[in-house]
Amino acid sequence: MLTHAKPDGDAIGSALASARALRRLGAETETWFVGPIPPWIDAFANDTPKRTFSGGPNLSCVPLDKTPWPPTEGPGIDPDLILIVDTGSWAQLAELRSWIEPRTDRTIIIDHHVRGDTAIASRRLIDTPAASCTQTLAPILASALQLTGAHEFPADIAEPLYLGLATDTGWFRFASVAPETFRLAGDLIRAGVDHTRIYEVIEQQDEFARWRLLGRALESACKHPLASGGFASVMKLRVSDFEETEADRNDTGGFADKLLSVHDVRVSVVLTEQSVAAGDAAVTRISSRSKPGPKAVDVNRVMSRLGGGGHVLAAGAKVKATLDEAESLVLGALNASQA
Repeated sequence: MLTHAKPDGDAIGSALASARALRRLGAETETWFVGPIPPWIDAFANDTPKRTFSGGPNLSCVPLDKTPWPPTEGPGIDPDLILIVDTGSWAQLAELRSWIEPRTDRTIIIDHHVRGDTAIASRRLIDTPAASCTQTLAPILASALQLTGAHEFPADIAEPLYLGLATDTGWFRFASVAPETFRLAGDLIRAGVDHTRIYEVIEQQDEFARWRLLGRALESACKHPLASGGFASVMKLRVSDFEETEADRNDTGGFADKLLSVHDVRVSVVLTEQSVAAGDAAVTRISSRSKPGPKAVDVNRVMSRLGGGGHVLAAGAKVKATLDEAESLVLGALNASQA
């Protein structure tokens, strides 16, 4: 079971729910994640089979950013089937590419993102109207387990499905939410999901350092006019900001949504300087969000110009550029996409 690097709630929920369903059907499964891994993962993955490679940390999954890759020892390295969830892009599977490429004939992708690479898998299910990958997976897993609906899921499968659904919709705030989304959420709660616990674990466990880091991001904020009207806000975070605030790379989650509260800001962008070895080219990670509505900016289209992608209202990319260069690239792509 694989998903994209730096897994979020939907990626983790999709992988855990699929693995647990397959185990109930008698399959042996392993779940691998490319880190950094969210600190809350053990609240949901404490029953996931544990294995480490070459002395890597013993976590509920394999944080491949801290262990040699590709692994060359142990069982399960050459599986009969590879299931990739919540991504279909080589850019998000870079650390795994050399291992996946010889096995694409036995690889399946289940995803809900617009952009992807068809060469990754022999079979792909891309459900772009779905609000989360777990929304796509729910009826598939229910059918595989011979259930009449999501309300019959065992609690250990219902919980990760709800985790993905709630987090990928911003707790049911985003434009991707449809009546089917709420119906699935209700069925999963009927199945035993403690939705208040999930919210507390994900949203109410901040360290003070995260808020100090947000202060740095807001201090850097500026607005740029868009060709089609309104503004794009841009925030920048340097490596030194993380060091001086003692914040973690995972602490930037949700920052891109903050300035969408400003009435004339249509797009919000966070640029994060990446740590690179001395002498290597600068790398910047881009996270973008767009307000819904008739004048919504398609940030998937914008990020695709920069080698990334995602959703219409939420997308990202990683570019070989300094923060200032990345800002120019993003603004150029924004205005070119509206021309």
